[in-house]
Amino acid sequence: MKKLFLFVFVLFAWNIFVNAQDSDARYVEVIGSSEIEIVPDEIHFLIQIKEYWEEEYTGKSKKEEDFRTKVPLAMIEKDLRRSLHKIGISDEAIRTQEVGEYWRQRGKEFLIGKQLDIRLTDFNQINSIIRCVNTWGIESMRIGELKHKDLPMYRRQGKIEALKAAREKASDLVEAMGQQLGEVIRIIEPVDNNISRYLPFQAQSNVNMGTATTEQYRVIKLRYEMTARFAIK
Repeated sequence: MKKLFLFVFVLFAWNIFVNAQDSDARYVEVIGSSEIEIVPDEIHFLIQIKEYWEEEYTGKSKKEEDFRTKVPLAMIEKDLRRSLHKIGISDEAIRTQEVGEYWRQRGKEFLIGKQLDIRLTDFNQINSIIRCVNTWGIESMRIGELKHKDLPMYRRQGKIEALKAAREKASDLVEAMGQQLGEVIRIIEPVDNNISRYLPFQAQSNVNMGTATTEQYRVIKLRYEMTARFAIK
């Protein structure tokens, strides 16, 4: 009797196991994606300045070995800040990012360089900077990081929209086979999700950089992908 009871119990347990496997096998797994474009409310504009020889620009001599009059970094920065003040950019919005010795001609002093990080709120300010600054001593100007105070909210929204897209895709696939979509079984968020997708401006010559060049870099682009598994009824 005990053996019979044990045999029946084993059969019952095995039947549950098989049914569970069959149930698990009836699912659809899809990847949903979403994209959001945000106009930044904080723009970091990077200007690289470096000491230079006055003769290089005045035309007094074309030979580097004849360059004698070095324009100091402090004078270049002072002139730059004066130009920035004229268009309404205060010293509080300017931060020194790095200072270093960049280049030295044989037999001469090092030319010292510095990068300034200027915090702006409007892309039109970049156009004003490009028009008003003295190009002597400016190595490059480029757009750095773009920010927005509500970025966490947009990130949550992006993930939700990606999940909605996944459910819609799964529903379309299942209904095309004459079935009904069931409850969600599993959600997987990629490791590199929630990353801002925008390309910072590559270093540009102060001569070549124009207002039209910045058009494609005026938004923060967020892209999200979510993997979701749904049961099939």
